[in-house]
Amino acid sequence: MTHNVSKDDIARAVAVLKDGELVAFPTETVYGLGADASNVEAVRKVYAAKGRPADHPLIVHVADAVQLANWAGEIPPAAHALAKKYWPGPLTLVLKRNARVPDEVTGGQDTVALRVPGHPVAQQLLRAFGGGIAAPSANRFGRVSATTAEHVREEFGDAVACVLDGGAADVGIESTIVDCSGAVPTLLRPGWITPQQLEAVLGVPLAVADAAAPRVSGTLEKHYAPRTPLMLVEGDLVVELARSLVRQGKRVAALVRTALRPLMDGLVWVAAPDDAAGFAHDLYANLRELDQAGCDVILVEQPPERAEWFAIRDRLNRATAGSGEDLD
Repeated sequence: MTHNVSKDDIARAVAVLKDGELVAFPTETVYGLGADASNVEAVRKVYAAKGRPADHPLIVHVADAVQLANWAGEIPPAAHALAKKYWPGPLTLVLKRNARVPDEVTGGQDTVALRVPGHPVAQQLLRAFGGGIAAPSANRFGRVSATTAEHVREEFGDAVACVLDGGAADVGIESTIVDCSGAVPTLLRPGWITPQQLEAVLGVPLAVADAAAPRVSGTLEKHYAPRTPLMLVEGDLVVELARSLVRQGKRVAALVRTALRPLMDGLVWVAAPDDAAGFAHDLYANLRELDQAGCDVILVEQPPERAEWFAIRDRLNRATAGSGEDLD
């Protein structure tokens, strides 16, 4: 068992789920806020706890690919190929739903999002529960995702009946989402599994999502956002802008990929890992730390353009959306 999660803890979590209550649990990407996906009233509690719009669908987590048939009406060859390669793992597949899937899970769409998580605690929970667990990230809607059990407790307090502590999430950003419900597999949300890796399995280029693509988690323009306004800044300009804002009486927080902190009062400085995997792993914990620092603005060094930073850039671009006007 990972961390302090015992068989008794898993049994209690299963009982909570079967009672129609919520369980927060670790996956390799972020922590999920889960409910029995077949229990409509329980699923509604997820939306209520998060303050999530009812048309914003949830991801159903299952123990293995065999359970796909319980949720999906059609499983095309592309979905089988991706599942074989990347499950358990940080990949969500969108498929045509079958008639038994509640509208509350799918946001009223004719598709359902499915994932087999790789975290050992998630696997133990799913195997003991035996069904699907509908689980978005365990945070208030639109805010910074939770990557530790402590983040979940900070976010929800006693509102979540059971929190399984599996340690810090390994990946740190949400799963890659691929739509396999149409004619051509389509990337809906970037994640740690890159488009290039997916295309190598599929043997065809991924299509680009358009207005007709299914709605899925984490694709609104503003998302993953701290309460403090956030700005993306080219690396060589971070210190210059920080000095300018401090001179204006602003309190500044900075997330940069260097440990060389400038000598400046009124500046909170967090040195992030210089590699994409390390940066992603620490990203949400760092944003939460800076959000709690009582500053007027968070400056984040713009990530590189390289492929392995693609999903990180996506999260940061959404986190900055709408922040600029807050500094005027």
